[in-house]
Amino acid sequence: MADFTSMVKTIPYNDDKIFVMLSDMSNLDRVRERISQDKIKDFTFDRDTCSFTVDPVGSVMFRIIEREPYKTIKFSTTNSPIPLLMWIQLKRVAENETKMKLTVRAELSPFIKPMVSGPLQEAIDKISEIVAHLPYE
Repeated sequence: MADFTSMVKTIPYNDDKIFVMLSDMSNLDRVRERISQDKIKDFTFDRDTCSFTVDPVGSVMFRIIEREPYKTIKFSTTNSPIPLLMWIQLKRVAENETKMKLTVRAELSPFIKPMVSGPLQEAIDKISEIVAHLPYE
């Protein structure tokens, strides 16, 4: 197992608004236009799942497996070349200020770890940046 963690991001909204939006994947419709169509294809989602195709990785599906109100949302891949567990942690520090951290735990063999560690960390950093700048209104 290998863990990859984003930098802690500050989001200028309270934790309940952030949690409500992120714990329902159908809200991804609000940011669909921000998703690069040349890298991610066949993007579909509902309240609990999100699936897409990434070249050259293939088809990936995430499912929300746990919601701890205003604190944690956990996701697991149900279809992925690399089994992943991902979670978003939220911590309110002021009325309209919440700290957020994204962590991914991947089952990587010693052979593949050196090849995917860099791109996976890059992806996590990019996702956390996007999550930090979503419109939570």
